[in-house]
Amino acid sequence: MTTLAVPRRFNGPPRSGNGGWVAGALAATLPGQGIGRPVTVTLRQPPPLETPMQLTATAAGATLTHDGRPVADAIYADLTPATVAPVPVGVAAVAEAAFRGHGQHPFRRCFVCGTDRRPGDGLRIFAGPLPAVARTSPEDGRVASTWSPYESNVALTWAALDCPGGWSSDLEGRPSVLGRITAEVRRLPRTSERYVIVGEQLRVDGRKTFTAATIYGEIGDVVATAEHVWIAVDPEEFR
Repeated sequence: MTTLAVPRRFNGPPRSGNGGWVAGALAATLPGQGIGRPVTVTLRQPPPLETPMQLTATAAGATLTHDGRPVADAIYADLTPATVAPVPVGVAAVAEAAFRGHGQHPFRRCFVCGTDRRPGDGLRIFAGPLPAVARTSPEDGRVASTWSPYESNVALTWAALDCPGGWSSDLEGRPSVLGRITAEVRRLPRTSERYVIVGEQLRVDGRKTFTAATIYGEIGDVVATAEHVWIAVDPEEFR
């Protein structure tokens, strides 16, 4: 039996895996290792930490189960996720200094955006609102951050695409967890480069918030892009 376990380091909420990392780890088990084709991963329940989950290949992709219950499934997507309009690296650096999670954060030890994670431990991607001079309109709600990866693989790239989408929404007043992500990794990031990640809210429908995020390389190329569906939750139920 093939299994996949989420190391404790890759948590989102304290007791479960970061949705982006788990989705990327599952996508990486598909033919092609999840590079060059868009993949949709749907998270069915919080992925447990340090627990082997059964990994099963299917005709459409792959599934993860725990105690006979579905945790996540991955399928190849028909459409490439949209890209969020880029910003210069200098603008992204100013934006990350205004990261709203420095004030109120539902999960301060999240592997991707947790403010309590040390450099080299968490990714510390702090996507903050664009400065007024960089917005294309008063309604421009994009967030941005720089990112210099200290290691690189498919799961980490999906993780980097995760939280910048979430922080383009009202995560302080409306805490949410990832329910679905469609991502296309065009190439893996390099540890020798500095990237810009831009996130954008697309719409809100009941408990669901729809967002997107894109990683741009130093020459302005799209390294990876994603669209997300977030589900509003009570964060106390995840602690």
